[in-house]
Amino acid sequence: MSNPLKDRLSRQVMIFDGAVGTEIYRHNFFINTCFESLSLSAPKVIGEIHKSYADAGAEVITTNTFNANFNKLSRFGMGDKVDEINAAGVELVREYAGEDVLIAASVGPVGDIDYGSGINEERIVEILAEQIEALEKAGADFILFESLGSAEDTERAIKAIQLKSSLPYILSFSLDRNAETVSGENLDVLMKVVSDISGEKPAALGLNCGEGPESTLSALESLMKKADYPIIVQPNAGVPKKVDNRMIYMTSPEYFSTYALRYANMGARGVGGCCGIGPDHIRDMARTIKPLAASEFKSELTVVVNEEEMMDPVPMAEKSDFARKLAAGEWVTGVEITPPRGFDLTSTIAKAAQCKAAGVDVINLPDGPRASSRISPLVTAIEIQEKAGIEVILHFCCRDKNLIGMQADILGCACKNINNILFITGDPPKLGDYPFSSGVFDVDSIGMVKIQSKLNRGLDIGGKPLGVQTRILSGVGADPNAIDMEREYRRTCEKAESGAEFIITQPVFAVDPLIKFVDRIAHLKIPVIAGIWPLASYRNAEFMRNEVPGVVVPDEIMTRMAAFSGKDEQREEGIKIARESIDAIRSYVQGVQVSAPFGNVNTAIAVLQA
Repeated sequence: MSNPLKDRLSRQVMIFDGAVGTEIYRHNFFINTCFESLSLSAPKVIGEIHKSYADAGAEVITTNTFNANFNKLSRFGMGDKVDEINAAGVELVREYAGEDVLIAASVGPVGDIDYGSGINEERIVEILAEQIEALEKAGADFILFESLGSAEDTERAIKAIQLKSSLPYILSFSLDRNAETVSGENLDVLMKVVSDISGEKPAALGLNCGEGPESTLSALESLMKKADYPIIVQPNAGVPKKVDNRMIYMTSPEYFSTYALRYANMGARGVGGCCGIGPDHIRDMARTIKPLAASEFKSELTVVVNEEEMMDPVPMAEKSDFARKLAAGEWVTGVEITPPRGFDLTSTIAKAAQCKAAGVDVINLPDGPRASSRISPLVTAIEIQEKAGIEVILHFCCRDKNLIGMQADILGCACKNINNILFITGDPPKLGDYPFSSGVFDVDSIGMVKIQSKLNRGLDIGGKPLGVQTRILSGVGADPNAIDMEREYRRTCEKAESGAEFIITQPVFAVDPLIKFVDRIAHLKIPVIAGIWPLASYRNAEFMRNEVPGVVVPDEIMTRMAAFSGKDEQREEGIKIARESIDAIRSYVQGVQVSAPFGNVNTAIAVLQA
């Protein structure tokens, strides 16, 4: 039987909705009201809440049924309306949110049992099963067990769905930053319950509510290491923080989206919100995540190719001087210089010439890092190669152009002998200074490497012969510090299979993860170039540690940088740390790319001249 939930989770990062109860409260229904009964008495209010989430970009809409079980409804004298309220909850989602969304049937814990009620453990499971059966009959797509706060609650949920339903289900836990329940049970206890399930396993595991986005990030890191399931993350808005004697709620839509993006980058397969997260948060999040998340699943290009029309690719050693060194197994060095925001390239060319004079092999040119708007990196690359006389590795980002435009630029590179390209998916526009610009993401970096492999054999993106072939050396990025290392390893292997010829890593401060990663991918036989970032100051170290995805700055390095008060002394310590990193990894990689922090190539050269 088809499982739409599993199918979609395998193809995309899904956007879940936010809180229902919070939105009901905003419509002037107070806490002495049975919110679930409003699906019968105020259906338009509930329906409009669902519609607002669908309009905001949510692909999964949660029913207003969290407390719609016999035990909790009985407190309002509605224990006989379990079927009616749950059916209405499902029907309102379909009526107001449309046919394209998936309906997540919300089921919460059965709640406290009144003394003397006669409800025993067997009856508790039956109460949950009654609700689940009503939700399935009404047409829900899957059951979402929310806010599971104990192993006992989890066991009851599993027994209930096995008793009355064949629907897919998600077990979503409420954990603190230490990945513990409110009762103090740790994640190992919960995962033992999951591993002991006999019969149908959950379609995914989840985290919801908790203590806010930042706390949930910590819990997610723990869960990702222990769970071999897709993970859904739905944090609440958190608690206010005291700032200059003011209590400020930090979870604005922008703040929420920043963390949602981190969840997705860590490998979460679905992202949404819980208490306090509304349609504005989901709208901002969807705009941030959807283009980037979708790109990961666009690496496959269906193209009919006539093998007889394909040319033999140019040997690696003949593509460029940089390629020749890599093919020969020689040590290579590069310096990363970011193109300027304006159009005067005089200083950029002078810096590149300075690097050449210092013996650097290649200049690495980012393409709109962190979704910034700068002069064309292709134009910059041409000017550097022609006027500074040093080869360039051009970053090629999938964010800003469709396939036709990207192929045109690659052919332009070939025309001007820009033959070293690093293909990257790119940061979403929401991260930069122009958040309302559109991200294209027709394809991800894996797909672009496949396209380049065809161009290197004389075929365009449609499989049509060009009559001439490109000679581009294809590079890709890798993150040795990825939380979801299995995903990173899988994608690195896919990049290699697609035709990648070298790898440049994220900046390395902790050398052990890099060494482990290089050892694991050794069978791919691809040269690895380690990214090195010489810290310019303690403040720079804090920024790299907290704000740059994929970068891990160990505590001991933070301590070393904090030991110096002057900027010059901190810069010198940063150079020393970078040199030590290179010494530690030199036998594991084929070269290094040293960044020029804040455009200071003297710092990068000082690292390489050690």
